[in-house]
Amino acid sequence: MKFTLSWLKQHLDTDASLTEIEEALTDLGLEVEGVENPADALKSFTIAKVTSAEQHPDADRLRVCKVASDEGEVQIVCGAPNAREGITVVLAKPGDYVPGIDVTLSVGNIRGVESRGMMCSERELELSDEHNGIIELPSGEVGQTFVDWLAQNDPSKIEPVIEIAITPNRGDALGVRGIARDLAARGLGKLKPLSVESVEASFKSDIDVTIDDDTLDGCPLFCGRLIKGVKNGPSPQWLQDRLTAIGLRPISFLVDVTNFYTYDLNRPLHVFDADKVNGNLRVHRAAGGEEIVALDEKSYTIPAGTMIISDDTGVESIAGIMGGEVTGCTDETVNVFVESAWWDPIQIAYAGRALKINSDARYRFERGVDPEFTPEGLEHAVRMIVDIAGGEASELVQAGAVPDHSRAYKLDSKRVQSLVGMDIPESEQRQTLTALGFRMEKDMAHVPSWRPDVQGEADLVEEVARIASLTKLEGKPLSRASAGVPKPVLTPMQVRTSTGRRTAASLGYNECVTYSFIDEAADKLFGGGTDVTRLENPISSDMSHMRSDLLPGLLRAAARNQARGIADLALFEVGHVFHGVEPNQQNLQIAGILVGRTGPKDVHGASRPVDLYDAKADAEAILAAIGAPAKMQIMRGGPDWFHPSRHGRFCLGPKKTLGVFGELHPKIISEFDLKGPVVAFTIFPQDIPLPKNATSSRPAMDISELQAVERDFAFIVDADVEALTLVNAAAGADKALIEEVRVFDEFIGGSLGEGKKSLAITVRLQPKDATLKDKDIEAVGAKIIEKVTKATGGTLRG
Repeated sequence: MKFTLSWLKQHLDTDASLTEIEEALTDLGLEVEGVENPADALKSFTIAKVTSAEQHPDADRLRVCKVASDEGEVQIVCGAPNAREGITVVLAKPGDYVPGIDVTLSVGNIRGVESRGMMCSERELELSDEHNGIIELPSGEVGQTFVDWLAQNDPSKIEPVIEIAITPNRGDALGVRGIARDLAARGLGKLKPLSVESVEASFKSDIDVTIDDDTLDGCPLFCGRLIKGVKNGPSPQWLQDRLTAIGLRPISFLVDVTNFYTYDLNRPLHVFDADKVNGNLRVHRAAGGEEIVALDEKSYTIPAGTMIISDDTGVESIAGIMGGEVTGCTDETVNVFVESAWWDPIQIAYAGRALKINSDARYRFERGVDPEFTPEGLEHAVRMIVDIAGGEASELVQAGAVPDHSRAYKLDSKRVQSLVGMDIPESEQRQTLTALGFRMEKDMAHVPSWRPDVQGEADLVEEVARIASLTKLEGKPLSRASAGVPKPVLTPMQVRTSTGRRTAASLGYNECVTYSFIDEAADKLFGGGTDVTRLENPISSDMSHMRSDLLPGLLRAAARNQARGIADLALFEVGHVFHGVEPNQQNLQIAGILVGRTGPKDVHGASRPVDLYDAKADAEAILAAIGAPAKMQIMRGGPDWFHPSRHGRFCLGPKKTLGVFGELHPKIISEFDLKGPVVAFTIFPQDIPLPKNATSSRPAMDISELQAVERDFAFIVDADVEALTLVNAAAGADKALIEEVRVFDEFIGGSLGEGKKSLAITVRLQPKDATLKDKDIEAVGAKIIEKVTKATGGTLRG
């Protein structure tokens, strides 16, 4: 959006400087993208007077002029036809940059005659396209700067042009008056009243307008007036200057009027040549396939449903976007029909995109134009046309009615201060909204019709804060809700997640972040792939289900790395898995895999293939870090994707599983095209019991002062009995007293016979209250023998 400073002052009575206006606009949310100040390029040029002009001795079209300047008399060779003695000119001296020809002057020699400067034309100073001769000033003193002369005699030539960026919600700022309103509310001046004396109707319009019923939602109001006997032609100079300053090309007065009010009052208009309109005008929806040659001289095929304006012979305008060339105004136009209508923003946006037309009208209508100003905007245009181009106007032709956009929201002054963080008195808040056009009734603020973006109480807060200026905010530390040490912000599960992630990384694992989506075949290998977790609209066939386990993503990542020559991997991920669509059907997991060898090969042979004990040790370290109990049982019965005899579960009893570790099933490794061995672990942080007494510090270390006692037992059991079963049975004999049970020997064959083996264990007893006596140790030993015998069917070896 561009406008000149003098244009702004037509609506804003202000003494503010250009710099103050720039700063205020940006602070108000109307960011200044640039300021073009023509005076900056003309500062070095001065006024001079030609004292003599003689024919060049070696050129018929050149004159050698003596010019009086602020630096004395200088000689200039000039080829302008109007170069003569006695005229006042604009002088460019050696070293001056001439913008129109993009040249920095130097002392020249033209056909043997020295020339020390240049007398400029308007095109050379970028004041206009005139270049038939040099500038002849009607007044001016020798040595006076040309900028000062222009400021006194023709200020429009050096008018600063301001360009601001408009956010999509601020359609009201697409008119100069809307910008002036914001500046007045900020206190940079006073908004001038806007009124117009309606042109008295002389006759009834020959052209009538109707709106189809199915189009009223897109065009609820259409106004127009017929003006007869106008004289079209060039616009007044002031109007041409304003349009030229903002980059618009003046065409003719009737066209320039519509462009002027589009930028001045954010009121797009259209003018039909009434003599080219056949019959009446009808606003309706296109059937599809209609063609029109628009004012940009391009032909468009109109999609079905697009709003159009037609006469009795066909389409004459693309509603709210661009008029047709057939009924466009020319220099011969004498009768015009001026249109002012309100169009639905959404429908205009759809039509504009479909037709790929970017016009000033579309740009404004799709951002929201004031519906209540529709009839008044028409009167402004009719008044200007009649006053300048003459003619008589008809009665108002109106179809439809002004749409009701009335709404009001409560202004809670205390809430405003709380949200903004500034002490803004209630009176100032009300004054701000009133200055912006809101109508206050007690604590209710009625929204003006030109602000479609205000849709709630929060928008009132934003308006008050915007005008008050958020640059005045002072940083203040937040007060504590309670004295002393602040309470933890993170939940226990968030702490566990973070701790588990850090611990895995410290163990040498690389973190992966894989998709939460997985293909059905891979998910079925890990207990998922059901219709419950199927996506209704997957982004690809490889992502049809929500994952039921983290391991498939890690295995895919490992396979991609192996395909690129990286054989030894340690990867982990922390994330959720899904077993349904309800919130309680997603669970947190910490999973990791080890692939290949423990390290690179070396001369000492320290490198070896990874095994399940590597996964077990890492899983135990993570479990310990996130708060799992020290005493956990290792049990079988893990998921099918683990090797049936090379895995284990960390359990608190047979039904409470905290994690799983072990080798992956050979079938799984083959399905993912991996080269083994591959070991993995999966931990379930949500299943780890929370501490009964949560404290912010670690408890004191509990070390018994009493002597520990170790006793060895050897049992003869069947060869298929697992050592784990025996260890768990022994540990359960006395959970308070038994601190540790470990296997230290296994013997098969010999005198034991076929199908038997001997397992030797060490049991460590740690008393807490009193030193153990022989009878106490013997009683515990008897319980151990009883438990192991019952669990394994074995006997104590003699």
